[in-house]
Amino acid sequence: MRASRAVPLGVLGAGAACFAYATLVERNSFRLRRCEIPVLPAGARPLKVLHLSDAHLTPDQLRKIEWMHDLAELEPDLVVNTGDSISHPEALPAYLYAVAPLLDVPGVFVLGSNDRYAPVAKNPLRYLLPGDKGVELKRPQSLPWRELSEAMTARGWLDLDNRRGRLEVGGLTVEFGGVDDSHIDLDRYDDIAGAVDPAADAHLGVLHSPEPRVLDRFVADGYTAMFAGHTHGGQVCVPGYGALVTNCGIDRARVKGLSRYGNAWLHVSAGLGTSPYAPFRFACPPEATLVTLVPHT
Repeated sequence: MRASRAVPLGVLGAGAACFAYATLVERNSFRLRRCEIPVLPAGARPLKVLHLSDAHLTPDQLRKIEWMHDLAELEPDLVVNTGDSISHPEALPAYLYAVAPLLDVPGVFVLGSNDRYAPVAKNPLRYLLPGDKGVELKRPQSLPWRELSEAMTARGWLDLDNRRGRLEVGGLTVEFGGVDDSHIDLDRYDDIAGAVDPAADAHLGVLHSPEPRVLDRFVADGYTAMFAGHTHGGQVCVPGYGALVTNCGIDRARVKGLSRYGNAWLHVSAGLGTSPYAPFRFACPPEATLVTLVPHT
């Protein structure tokens, strides 16, 4: 009898330890990843691109705020923010402090659903069902997304929500196309459709959720690198197996990091945060990425 009880108690103890680690340790173990994408013309100077995504900031996340603030020490040439920066109605000042030094750097952004609406309680097990986005248990609260956008554009960052644009970065002309959040059906790729300008030195697509139907159109129009977030890298992963879910149409192999997508490159950030209603990460630390664009061979 004692032996039969020991096994369940051991399982419960291991589960509690994993949950404590995922909630208290890994969720706050911020990492900087680095990778290179060969998309620049021969002989061009490399460009350092800081990819931020899914901070889901709340005002009390002081460690995350200071960690983001210090990212300016990397001296990036360009910042790409793929959305879900805030998750609380009073988080805007915290976010603007966190990125204050980076707002002096050329930057572009798109919004995510949690920039517009505060996260709501959901049953997280529903994410394990194919095609399910989770069931909301209460109505979402609106967030100050207009003020968020205006604060970034006032400092020169380009709003790429269903827009195209270009910036001079490190002596190179970079062309951008972006769409609003396809996870809540706000993407309007038809508004930006058309072949890229061959006179530009680089062509970057920016989107929050890496939906294949949108990625395919970026590739067809000639964009050579795409930046996305939303997936949280799966957020809860199994060592040796990887992410259980992607929360979008992308396959598990591309849930985070750099991969080839057709004739282009795709970088999906695992992001820096979590929903306040799912404050844990396992085998998937929060991250920002310094992506160096280098000449292609």
